[in-house]
Amino acid sequence: MKQNGNSAGFLTAIVLVGAVLSTAAKAQAETATFSAGCFWGVEAAFRQVKGVTDTTVGYMGGTLKNPTYEDVTSHRTGHMEVCQVTYDPAQVSYEKLVSVFFQIHNPTSFNPDGHDLASQYRSVIFFHTPEQEKIAVAARDRLQASGKFEKPIAAVIVPATEFWRAEEYHQRYAEKHNLPSCHIMP
Repeated sequence: MKQNGNSAGFLTAIVLVGAVLSTAAKAQAETATFSAGCFWGVEAAFRQVKGVTDTTVGYMGGTLKNPTYEDVTSHRTGHMEVCQVTYDPAQVSYEKLVSVFFQIHNPTSFNPDGHDLASQYRSVIFFHTPEQEKIAVAARDRLQASGKFEKPIAAVIVPATEFWRAEEYHQRYAEKHNLPSCHIMP
């Protein structure tokens, strides 16, 4: 069967349109970053949220460039274990992600990870835009006013700083090892 010259052009056009659509979808993705205890459990929780397209665990908020897990757990760098969430805002709102953050840990504890109380587990929302800051502050204030907790909400809301990806063995750790979660639920 003889192909005409237009077939190759048509296939090229399909490939190009697909690449443009893929690039547009990635351009619409947004980033959110949370510290709510052991990053394995935080990541596992956010991976269950419809509209979350990716998660990466790592470190944020400290003084050392490119810290290792051992550096962070030494309590000398000031970093927190964080989960950086990539999400599609057409499928899930930032407000929903903040709600999940408040549900997966005890936000009244400064270092909220049950038996593993340590500075790298601080309760922090790192905002990437002024809009994220506004949404996070409003959600925290609503939760405080709701009376759900006797103690004040200790979660802090601060600008995102440089994100350092954690070692590969930490990525999707709970999923790889069939673990439930390492979180306490309020």
